[in-house]
Amino acid sequence: MPKKILFIYYQNLKPGGVARVMINLANELCENGYDISILFLMEGEHTFYEINPKINIHTVNSFGHWGFNKVNPLLDKYLKKFRYRYSLKKYVYDFGQWDMMNQWLKKNHTQFDVIISCWYKLSAQISVNKTIASKTLAWEHSNFEVGGKIWGNLLRPKYKNLKGIICINKASVDYYKTLNPNTFLIPNLIGEPFESIEKIDFNSKKNHLIYVGRLDEDKNVSNIIDAISNIDLKDFIFKIIGEGPDLENLKRLAEDKNLQSKIIFTGRLSIDQIKNELVESKIFLFMSRTEAFGMVLLEAMFCGNALVSYDCNYGPSDIINQNNGFLIPMDDKILFQEKLKDLIDHSDKLNLLNTSAFEESKLWKKEKILEKWMRIITVK
Repeated sequence: MPKKILFIYYQNLKPGGVARVMINLANELCENGYDISILFLMEGEHTFYEINPKINIHTVNSFGHWGFNKVNPLLDKYLKKFRYRYSLKKYVYDFGQWDMMNQWLKKNHTQFDVIISCWYKLSAQISVNKTIASKTLAWEHSNFEVGGKIWGNLLRPKYKNLKGIICINKASVDYYKTLNPNTFLIPNLIGEPFESIEKIDFNSKKNHLIYVGRLDEDKNVSNIIDAISNIDLKDFIFKIIGEGPDLENLKRLAEDKNLQSKIIFTGRLSIDQIKNELVESKIFLFMSRTEAFGMVLLEAMFCGNALVSYDCNYGPSDIINQNNGFLIPMDDKILFQEKLKDLIDHSDKLNLLNTSAFEESKLWKKEKILEKWMRIITVK
């Protein structure tokens, strides 16, 4: 009998790194004969990332909980000026979602051999119930410092009840091993459309610098714009792919730096369009303040890009080496500019790095990663 596995996450209604890597893994395990189900905690048409039709989809309407529908409107009405109203509303939602997920799992968990929880709050919630926790793997996509007083200090010690913990960077493994000895390092599966790129026509690459990701304060894209404004880009242009709260500020910054002709904001693109843009570009720029892994660095590498990235916590140091780019100490903008300028000025050096980055990407192909997952899933 194939193992029955249940994944749990919030949504596949809009773009998101966790949804994508979860669905990549679910699809691969399904293709390898496992009986896969996914429980989404928000209702809707879960079609943003393509899910194998053989996978069973279950949904819980966590926004339908009485806490969200009755308590939160009261908070809006009577605590308008309360400083922590927004945080309080988030907790009301979280505990409502916990209640609904818990009810569903109590009723249905016996149908599954293994449960894979894909977010730290969900893992903390599940870890309280020893019976369900004993068959649950916490897949930690966020860095281990998140969680605060409730999800971190209060509930994280309960991770000892879990079947195991899967981490995507080395620093997290060291931390979680102190809570549960069954802690493993497994990098994220890249999945399609990147996994099936077999060769790249390096001659047809364009002189494009590129960034892909959310445009918010943590991603620090304003600093990338500032850095490129201080060097001669020659005939290179910089493409910024993504959306987020910083978009308008970044457009203004590009104007202030007189870079309107050098920077293109594409907005949100589909995953296939992103792949096409990465295949055409030559250098991926990354200045995140914090990450859990930096999946997009691998995607860029699979498309033959040289990587120039800050060494933020956590992820880039697990990926970047002399074969694929430059790992720059945090906030060393001068060195970032120097390395970028060197690649722009020396096309022969850049071409070599593009080629070796693509070769390096083969070390991250799915076979080894799937093998690790299957080994852990089959342990009783």
